[in-house]
Amino acid sequence: MSELHHILTFPIRPITKEAYLPKLSAFLKSGIPATYTLEQVAAFEQGKEDDETTSGSNTTPLHILARSLPEDLSSDETVVVLEMMNTLFEYGAGWNFLDYENKSIGDLLLEKRGQDRNGILYQRVVEAGVSAELLLRKVTGGEIEFLDDDDNDDELPIIKEDPPKDDEQESYSHSEGATKIAVDNDATAADQETYLHTKLEYTDDALVTKDNRDGVMMDWETNIMKLASDTIFPDLNDTSSATVLNIGFGMGIIDSFIQEKNPKRHYICEAHPDVLAKMKKDGWYEKQNVVILEGRWQDTLNKLLDDGNVFFDGIYYDTFSEHYQDMLDLYDLIVGLIKPEGVFSFFNGLGADRPICYDVYKKIVELDVAIYSMKCEYTTIHIDKQLPDWKDVKRSYFNCNYYYHPRISFI
Repeated sequence: MSELHHILTFPIRPITKEAYLPKLSAFLKSGIPATYTLEQVAAFEQGKEDDETTSGSNTTPLHILARSLPEDLSSDETVVVLEMMNTLFEYGAGWNFLDYENKSIGDLLLEKRGQDRNGILYQRVVEAGVSAELLLRKVTGGEIEFLDDDDNDDELPIIKEDPPKDDEQESYSHSEGATKIAVDNDATAADQETYLHTKLEYTDDALVTKDNRDGVMMDWETNIMKLASDTIFPDLNDTSSATVLNIGFGMGIIDSFIQEKNPKRHYICEAHPDVLAKMKKDGWYEKQNVVILEGRWQDTLNKLLDDGNVFFDGIYYDTFSEHYQDMLDLYDLIVGLIKPEGVFSFFNGLGADRPICYDVYKKIVELDVAIYSMKCEYTTIHIDKQLPDWKDVKRSYFNCNYYYHPRISFI
């Protein structure tokens, strides 16, 4: 362990500015990187190159700080620790690296601080994540992607996803996959075009890709879909006059809830041939108030917008194998298709494999919709008892025990 790492174990109590900040600043000003890891120290001591270590982890100074926080940290000490974190971030510390136990800084802070997501130390990491992602969007010319290793520079962040395998990368990233699926060498849904040519199978409680058993939709989402169906009807006292749109049929859970409200018009946009076949078999094409838009929303909704004849009271979005860039493109269409008092919502699995990434994306969505003079209000619901054991699918696509349900409307 280097002297920089040692000082972040808080060997002196109480934690004061005088005892810690000058030393920390001196180390960083001398040229020691704020990302200098324990693994690099070990490699140096053994006379090896960094890539010769076998851990594949990045136990950074911030990890040491988070792991070493005293349980009896006072409010005054918390302020000093916050200043230390600020200093490390100013010198380029990363917010999303995984350490030797596959834990992020956010994971460690939640463990130390009783799962308090509102704590100032945890929120400081969230702020760093938001800043880093938005800066990276600028650097990449408009595309947004989570910080990643060199092998995935062209990937975009996703809407529903799985965590990458431990040996696939050094820092945690959300540019690893597509909606509800992680991209690896065997993935059958690495992008939308691949997904649309992938055979699907309906089981008793899920819709999965037939070969890889990737979860497209599962019935644990039912309560979320019930809440979503209520959300996209701004006036619940008169649902019969509403015109609503659901993008992505899947198992039809939200569409069944929508039908219970008997809206005037219920548009469903779906592109996958196996899902469309299921919809025909189950009689969705025969329902008098249902309009089926066959094809990708990028095509069908643009035509609706060009025609200018349909405006929606509510729109819901829940697709598979799409990236957050697609969602950014969707915002451009939403503002032209939704009524002034209308409501937009979506299945919020953005970064939901780790709390810190889920909380970063929560704020990013708020910032993005604000560009359109819209606000995103979240309802937090606890879903730990709803989540499945994932034994019947290849990988899980939601690993937080809470869910941020978004309600987006014009300010």
